[in-house]
Amino acid sequence: MSLGILGQKIGMTQIFTKEGNVVPVTVIEAGPCVVVQVKTMEKEKYSAIQIGYKDIKDRLIGKPLLGHFKKTNVTPKRFLKEIRIDRAEDLAKYQPGHELKVDLFSAGEQVDIAGISKGRGFTGVMKRYNFKGTRNSHGQGGEYHRHGGSIGQKTHPGRVFKGLKMPGHYGVEQITMQNLKVVQVDAEKNLILINGAVPGANGGIVFVSKAIKGKK
Repeated sequence: MSLGILGQKIGMTQIFTKEGNVVPVTVIEAGPCVVVQVKTMEKEKYSAIQIGYKDIKDRLIGKPLLGHFKKTNVTPKRFLKEIRIDRAEDLAKYQPGHELKVDLFSAGEQVDIAGISKGRGFTGVMKRYNFKGTRNSHGQGGEYHRHGGSIGQKTHPGRVFKGLKMPGHYGVEQITMQNLKVVQVDAEKNLILINGAVPGANGGIVFVSKAIKGKK
């Protein structure tokens, strides 16, 4: 996992380039995030940093978690995220209390954004898996034009195979969009503008990180 910060999706808007072109962007309030814990190979057997986002009152969290924050004199945070760091020299740059801000990114670079998709409830196979369905007219499909079709066999093997695409709960899953372009960064307001759509509903928490498969 590459270095990144937690943020909150504000919503979508559009901006104009110098050439007059309209660019749809998603506005994310990213950070500031605080390093809560540094994990090392000597103690935890792997190296990583744990970052926190959004302050929360002491009375709203349990005593074990409250002690976790007080151990490093960090204000309690509502959201925590662990980021693996492989190189020891990179890990040495971070100590509890160190802040990660939106200036970690710059306009023009590519990022990966992970978020929880919108919940759509219990849906059929046409909406959930983009099934084609049958002809929407009488005589060909009739009342079954949105059905998924046969799900099993006869005597052998006489069961429904695991993983078969069927109606069910759709959404509320972690989705990662890769190689999204950063259009603009506002360090004063902790805002980052991303070209295109970002997973999740407005107000949802997302993780913005350096693109792993982006162009070098």
